Amino acid sequence: MGLSINHDHFTANDYLLFTERLHANLSTFQKLLQAPDFGLGPGSIGAELEMYIVDDKCRPIHLNQRIAHLINDPQLTLELNQFNLEYNLSPVLIEQQPFKHIAKEISCVIKRLNLCSQTLNARVLPIGILPTLEKKDISAEAMTDIPRYHALSKALRSIGDMPFQINIDGPHPLQMMSPDITMEGANTSFQIHYRVSPEVFAKRFNAVQLVTPIVLALGANSPTLFGHALWQETRIALFKHSVENRNHHKWHHPPRVNFGTGWVREGAFELFAEAVYLYTPILPIASLQNSQEQLNQGITPALDELRLHQSSVWPWNRPVYDPSANGHLRIEMRALPAGPTIDDMVANAAFLIGLAEGLSDSIEQFIIGLPFNYAKYNFYEASKQGLDASLIWPDIQHHHLQEIPVVELATELLPIAEKGLYQMGIAEDEIRWLLNNIDKRLTQKTNGASWQLKMLNQLKQKYHTDDALKYLTEQYIQNFNTYTSIVDWPEKLCQ
Repeated sequence: MGLSINHDHFTANDYLLFTERLHANLSTFQKLLQAPDFGLGPGSIGAELEMYIVDDKCRPIHLNQRIAHLINDPQLTLELNQFNLEYNLSPVLIEQQPFKHIAKEISCVIKRLNLCSQTLNARVLPIGILPTLEKKDISAEAMTDIPRYHALSKALRSIGDMPFQINIDGPHPLQMMSPDITMEGANTSFQIHYRVSPEVFAKRFNAVQLVTPIVLALGANSPTLFGHALWQETRIALFKHSVENRNHHKWHHPPRVNFGTGWVREGAFELFAEAVYLYTPILPIASLQNSQEQLNQGITPALDELRLHQSSVWPWNRPVYDPSANGHLRIEMRALPAGPTIDDMVANAAFLIGLAEGLSDSIEQFIIGLPFNYAKYNFYEASKQGLDASLIWPDIQHHHLQEIPVVELATELLPIAEKGLYQMGIAEDEIRWLLNNIDKRLTQKTNGASWQLKMLNQLKQKYHTDDALKYLTEQYIQNFNTYTSIVDWPEKLCQ
């Protein structure tokens, strides 16, 4: 986030100073991007994994600060609600078998966390939305008691003049009000960071936007909330509704959580500038550093205000500036949920990056043929329907648009993902392992959301809904600890 946050009360002067520094940062960033040596360096991949903490009855339990204290690992961070944790995985160079490395690190981290949690009669699990979560679990008392979250909640509440309205359609629609942002903490994700050079940023970012709906449909793992069957990836709607409380704006102003406003034309600068122009600062904490002076002295500027502001805007694919390693750019892919297995999560990341790399050379032909509104439509359709979705896709050979079932489209694009991973320098055995996982899930038309719904429907025939959700979660935990992919999970109850 750039700057630490240690209070939640700000004055008008705080906002004025921060805004001045923010615009100065943006100007410095534009100059930095013009430097011929900026952002040079080997490609790398990193990730962040968010997790739930549950008790022996599969109910969320407020233990994140106690576990973090016991683990004492700087890569483990506290999430918004006390029943969530996040682990910032180590970035890995492309040449070092990054996906296998990340999978191994996740496995080690979860084992460590579970060993620690067991001493508190608790467990951790990666899952998009916990099936046993109840409305009473989401309240101001659930929020992690640190200044960062109090400041964020207070700031977002102050933007609008009404409670946050949760209104999600689906087989069993959900409508409710939330007085604060703790509903956002119901979501846990697997966020991927991909370092790219400035000169190819626009192509890579557009390609990531283009293919995100395909991978989201395959990776969906959040089909319920409070027992309501909603979207296959309910997180997408819930995140937006849980932090946006403005009245209808006659400009149709983009919300802070969005898929984007259009294809990138030139590079990263326009995305950072867009965030500055469109969104009012909500955490006005100014740095002591002068970014222009740092640049003049040959120091890579921290751009603290720009990075902090960017952290309070949540597009599903987000540009990241990092001053480390002489400064570089990353694409943060935020749409994929946590779970259902380690191999599935890592394969999703590889499929997304491989497709983006494989299509990037021809991306201009694709985005000419696909208006951005259709890309946005694909994103929400994939979120709602999962592997039953049909997406709008350009046929660049015959110059027309077509609607294709997402399973068919993803299967056709597997060789493109393979080509992209090879081009990046991923080892052949790693590619085979990753894309074999994708191919099996496409063949069986299975993801975490479809498995959860199948099991829940069977359990409801034997148990009351609350018990069915509990048994569903218990089976999910057992399968996560036993099987490498969702395709291997039993789909029928043991008699």
